[in-house]
Amino acid sequence: MSFLIAWLILSAGLCAIMALAWWLQYRTQNSGWADVSWSFGTGLTGFLLALCPLNGEGGISSRQVLVATLVAIWSIRLGVYIHHRTKGGPEDARYAKLRETWGENFQTQLFRFLQIQAIAAFPLILTMGVAAHQPTPGLRLADGFGALALAIAILGEGIADDQLRRFKQDNANHGKVCDVGLWGWSRHPNYFFEWFGWLAYPVIALSGGYAWGWASLLGPALIYFLLVYVSGIPPLEEHMLASRGDLFRAYQRRTSPFFPLPPKRIAP
Repeated sequence: MSFLIAWLILSAGLCAIMALAWWLQYRTQNSGWADVSWSFGTGLTGFLLALCPLNGEGGISSRQVLVATLVAIWSIRLGVYIHHRTKGGPEDARYAKLRETWGENFQTQLFRFLQIQAIAAFPLILTMGVAAHQPTPGLRLADGFGALALAIAILGEGIADDQLRRFKQDNANHGKVCDVGLWGWSRHPNYFFEWFGWLAYPVIALSGGYAWGWASLLGPALIYFLLVYVSGIPPLEEHMLASRGDLFRAYQRRTSPFFPLPPKRIAP
């Protein structure tokens, strides 16, 4: 099977997974399950593409196994985290706002929205597959650096999530804005580390004159665009401005929106 055919088949499979995700949220009336499905579904399709035997390849390589492992670790960590958040809390504020905006057309519009999410993940699946099928024999230093990048991303995202959880658990912080630890250097450190993890695949793929390696840049580029300009920071900050007002505006003035930087000193 050719790489392109395998990629298209698995991408179509993700569309089917997101159709099932729509049915699941319809039964539970909690749209957060769509994010759980996307995390596991994208990971599953990327994992399968990484290990898929292609024309001209003599069996599964050590690099395919490495990339498949990185994909599985990323998918399981993110999916389990969102699963716990969805199971133990109210519907995500983004979906609650869409439910209010779309009204009676919510279910129809949501089905289209989830299919768009699936299509948007096609470049991510491609990124994983391109890195896995990088043809240089054996593992190289670049493969180790790629694995290290994902390890740093998962560690950083885990620390950020834990700092936010501890902040929210303290009753003294009710109504305040979390600016402790990593959150004092970035307004969205969890998003930053999520993006950083996608750099693992170009690090692995871009070497040895591998022309397809340039396609691996689609993943981090797309994730950055979505997090910073579309579905990540904009709706979340709109919600925070509505709920925290001037406290969050002051936080915006002193704290970097995405890349971790020392906080600015703002005159009173």
